Amino acid sequence: MTAKTHSHEPAQSRRPHADHGPEELCATGTELYAQALREGRLPARAFEQAPCLTDFGLLRPTLDDLDWLEPVAPAVALHRMLRSSEDRIADERRRAQRMAETFEPLMQVSGRYDAAPTTPLITLHNRKERIGRILDEVMADATEILAIQPHGSYIPDRGKYHDAALRRDQAVLDRGGRIRALYQHTLRHAPRVAARYEQLHGDVEARTLDEVTERLIVIDRTAAFIPANADRSHALEIRHPALVSYFATTFDRLWHLATPMYPDAVRQPARDGVTARQRAIAALLVEGHTDAVIADRLGMNVRTARVHIAKLAATLGSESRAQLGYLIGRSGILDREH
Repeated sequence: MTAKTHSHEPAQSRRPHADHGPEELCATGTELYAQALREGRLPARAFEQAPCLTDFGLLRPTLDDLDWLEPVAPAVALHRMLRSSEDRIADERRRAQRMAETFEPLMQVSGRYDAAPTTPLITLHNRKERIGRILDEVMADATEILAIQPHGSYIPDRGKYHDAALRRDQAVLDRGGRIRALYQHTLRHAPRVAARYEQLHGDVEARTLDEVTERLIVIDRTAAFIPANADRSHALEIRHPALVSYFATTFDRLWHLATPMYPDAVRQPARDGVTARQRAIAALLVEGHTDAVIADRLGMNVRTARVHIAKLAATLGSESRAQLGYLIGRSGILDREH
């Protein structure tokens, strides 16, 4: 027998060996296996450092000296382990088939537990391109669209978003559908609003209010979309029936309060020399809002809001902001029956 020397001793120090599978060979095992391939064999006590090598069939005792282990060719070892893996997969498939056969008669007893929705009730979408694609999919067969569009957000300048929205809306109208949209009064005379509706053909209406909610799109009263962040780069798709019904009801009530803009515009009447726009500003003034807040809520810039406030003050004969609030209350211009 050949005398044992220290020249073939593995360099690794002894440490506990953690269990693992063949697909994640440990560092110690990998190094010892590579050493065995280079040198042709390893001392049998290498098993103590990496028992995985013999467990996975990567090392085996030599026939002429049981004190040594010789490596199995990597291709042979890999083929053997892959066959073992395939056998396990086949066993799992047979097990899954037996489970399906067991539950099939139980699933036929009652279907009410199998009616879980396949579509999430609330889904977050990001990026305008993706939101546009989702709208395309949801509106593919739609016949009713309800939309609230503050600050003209639904009327983008000419470009891919404008053209895509126009195509979606016209497809709804071509199917005999109906579109209703709510805007702020500031957009009644905006050229791009009129231009958009002149391009659509079908049952489409638009109305305006002094103030509207944040952007809302309700499709067939089964799905609703609202912004998920300030710049509208994220959107929530809502399919919860109670929430969608709430949004649709809110729209219907605002719609009945709104003034027709398209196809037949209705002029808002002045009362005692005070225009409808100035009445809206007056209502916010008596609530104590600043010029900036009033401008934001009514969809105008601060400079325009201040011009209207100055005209309102001149009409009512006010000489100060505090006096203006008093005169607004006394004038009765905010009374519904006035």
